[in-house]
Amino acid sequence: MTVTHPFHPWHGRSYEFVVRRKNWGEDRVYFRDEAGEVLSAPTGWTDAGGEDPFVILAAGRSPFRTEDLLALADLIDHLDGRSGGAQEMTP
Repeated sequence: MTVTHPFHPWHGRSYEFVVRRKNWGEDRVYFRDEAGEVLSAPTGWTDAGGEDPFVILAAGRSPFRTEDLLALADLIDHLDGRSGGAQEMTP
């Protein structure tokens, strides 16, 4: 298993895969580091989940998925103290 997230400090490093499972609704991959300690990371930050279909279809034309932008807008609204959110504006 290799860390593929471009901004993660472990980017490009390979580790021994242990297991992939959902914890608290998040898909995570567990792996052993050089010291043998079991660590975890979101599966999307590794090559364990395969390539994201959006990334393949976007072919570099769009760095953001719609659902990620809507989640960001909701987070900004929440932090700003506004009620509602971007999710409520979608049809």
